[in-house]
Amino acid sequence: MSASKKIVVIGGTGLIGSKTVALLRAGGHHVIAASPNTGVDTLTGEGLAQALEGADVVVDVSNAPSFEPAAVLSFFETSGRNLLAAEAQAQVRHHVVLSIVGTDRMPDNGYFQAKVAQEALVTGSPIPFTIVRSTQFLEFLGGIADAGTTDGKVRLPGGLFQPIAADDVAAILANVALADPRNGVIDIAGPERAPFDEMIRRYLRRAGDPRVVERDPEARYFGGTVNELSLVPLSDARLGRTNLDGWFQRRETVA
Repeated sequence: MSASKKIVVIGGTGLIGSKTVALLRAGGHHVIAASPNTGVDTLTGEGLAQALEGADVVVDVSNAPSFEPAAVLSFFETSGRNLLAAEAQAQVRHHVVLSIVGTDRMPDNGYFQAKVAQEALVTGSPIPFTIVRSTQFLEFLGGIADAGTTDGKVRLPGGLFQPIAADDVAAILANVALADPRNGVIDIAGPERAPFDEMIRRYLRRAGDPRVVERDPEARYFGGTVNELSLVPLSDARLGRTNLDGWFQRRETVA
């Protein structure tokens, strides 16, 4: 068992952050769940110095409150600069950031480009780092279907899709946080790969949602054009254990 570390999880009260915090605490580590509602705001810098005092590792899973491209870019640039400056002062030894698979392959997706800017700040900092790029979460498939719905039909591109469960993302992040910095990128994805429209069709069928899903090569993904390999890892990736059916079974068991 590794020695106990102080780990600060930025965005630690959100979907991925709260799961990561719970896993690290269960491993005996001192973990701070940092977010505006716990008094730590990376946009203003409020509470950052105090939270990071004595920290060994910072895991950044924060998310922008708006998907509007300019607002997202401003969030990740401002938050990233403040966070990395505070980490340098605190002599943090490992910065882990959650990013997106394909973020550097979709120049017309404003959110992805904001993540590119965030990654650039991390790689340009003197703090040792690991960038974890994840595919989309299974938990967000319903929202994706809603965003693609027009006149009661869901229109989606047919590029490949490989969603991952939030529990698996958190487990990998916790593992990475306790490992040595890679000073590079790790791709993570779910165990199943299928065309985007087929995956959402399966999701809706399993959820009992009657909406029809149609493949539309012109359909955009949050403003971005989707090609065959835009949203999946191009080479080796760490794969989660939970497929779509297993994810639904787990939800039904909990319910």
